[in-house]
Amino acid sequence: MNVLKLSILDQSPVSSGFTHSEALQQTIQLAQAADRLGYTRFWVSEHHNSAGLAGSSPEVLLSTLAARTSRIRLGSGGVLLPHYSAYKVAENFRMLEALYPGRIDLGIGRAPGGTPHTAKALRGVSADLFEGLERFPAQVSDLLRFLTDSVEPGHVFEGIRATPLVDGVPQVWLLGSTGQSGVYASQAGAAFCFAHFINGAGGQQAVRSYRKSFRPSALNVVPQATVCIYVLCAETDEEAERQAASFDLRILQVEKGEFAGVLPPEEALAYPYSEWDRTRVRDNRSRMIIGGPKRVKEQLLELAESYEVDEVMVVAGGYHMETRVRTCELLAEAFGLGIGIRL
Repeated sequence: MNVLKLSILDQSPVSSGFTHSEALQQTIQLAQAADRLGYTRFWVSEHHNSAGLAGSSPEVLLSTLAARTSRIRLGSGGVLLPHYSAYKVAENFRMLEALYPGRIDLGIGRAPGGTPHTAKALRGVSADLFEGLERFPAQVSDLLRFLTDSVEPGHVFEGIRATPLVDGVPQVWLLGSTGQSGVYASQAGAAFCFAHFINGAGGQQAVRSYRKSFRPSALNVVPQATVCIYVLCAETDEEAERQAASFDLRILQVEKGEFAGVLPPEEALAYPYSEWDRTRVRDNRSRMIIGGPKRVKEQLLELAESYEVDEVMVVAGGYHMETRVRTCELLAEAFGLGIGIRL
């Protein structure tokens, strides 16, 4: 394997005692740190009607991040395409590509990003949610047509071009936590990111199947894949485990529909876990890598080898902003990122 590249997905988590505005400012600070440290790309997510996650509009947030950084690739992880017009998404990301050429990734997914009721508010109260999911492959095809100016004669959208007209094309990724998303990515000739932080099982097979079925396109002539996982790194294994209590509880509360914000480690350690809770916490560790630099580096390399990828994307966790930044700093040091970079 070549030198492992590292990237970051940030969900703009809202820690207890902080506001959504402060959470978004923390995302900006983390992106600036990633830019300085030599990470390959920095993505932001899309969630709706969530007290614990502040990022609802990746396109708007990306414009700010791009203006506050100078080198790193920036992208959506991801735009939830079933809610929107493929044409408008193409225009949004062509605008970003025009303003920040060669630095924009368009990651798209088909998850609702919230409750079914919230999804209806996004699409319109009369919208059929299942129809939206069924239309996803056609939406992906339309999106790629608009991005590459390849609407064929006789197509319903013949003569329509997404503006602004630019030479470059955002790098397109399909995101998912199942093999089906890999199928869509291979059919579209797009890159594929498997969300191991959502589903800790089956990802390796999904990526292998994606590569095997990949169809070259105007976007990519060869398949490109990465994997995304929760990571918390501290100076020692023991300190990482202590800080990870906030991480463990956050994921558990999301599963139970109780998540309102990340709690400090002290409160997380004092939480009244049931036996079922403790089982879920142990099981959820398959989606996380926790430890000091040596342990985390070894496990990230093992993960990359199992997926046969040369890039891993991390979701840095913890209650304190300093914990998330420190994770990124320790990983950059352990992997020798940013050598020679001058900002």
